[in-house]
Amino acid sequence: MKILMVFTSHDILGNTGRKTGFWLEEGTAPYYVFRDAGVDLTLASPKGGQPPVDPKSDLPENQTAAMARFKQDPAAQKVFATTAKLKDMRSENFDAVFYPGGHGPMWDLVDNLDSISLIESFYNSGKPVAAVCHAPGVLHRVTYKGAPIVKGKRVTGFANTEEEEVQLTKVVPFLVEDELKRLGGLYEKASNWESFAITDGRLITGQNPASSTAGAQALVKLLSSMQTSAGSTAA
Repeated sequence: MKILMVFTSHDILGNTGRKTGFWLEEGTAPYYVFRDAGVDLTLASPKGGQPPVDPKSDLPENQTAAMARFKQDPAAQKVFATTAKLKDMRSENFDAVFYPGGHGPMWDLVDNLDSISLIESFYNSGKPVAAVCHAPGVLHRVTYKGAPIVKGKRVTGFANTEEEEVQLTKVVPFLVEDELKRLGGLYEKASNWESFAITDGRLITGQNPASSTAGAQALVKLLSSMQTSAGSTAA
């Protein structure tokens, strides 16, 4: 089982002058879900190398078990520090793609042509696509059979009420919830900051940082069932 994780390379939060990047829990929790399941992992980002970490995600109140494990894991830290370049990634080399969130992707991945074509290539070839928190925003220009990939699909992503709570509704290029709805997605959400992930066919989305573990677990489950059914068909 081979999974590609695509991280942001963007580190400035709109016009605020503050730092952003990927949310540390959303990178580390899925990383260990995948690693512990025996997945062959590749990490990539638009610029390659070390993706920026949102400083807020590493505050004391945001610490998680996966983050603590990561900080004691030099091998994992090296993997994160040496991501491949997104433009060099090809869907035929992987079984699925997973996008961690954080605010960074809202600036360098949502309209990234390499990312858009890569997601379309995965989906068109029958492979799963997963994204959590702000990362479902990367789907907003992705199409499938001439329509938005999220149209008619049950989806979730960072809720308007969560963006309001962090006071960034006027900073982000668009609100993930509103955009998914505009594109015809059947948007659902749980209460703010609660774990909530949806699998609809080959599309998996998670609402917020707390949903990154559930989103990764859902992807492993889906891939396992797809491989089992492919094996049964072959037999």
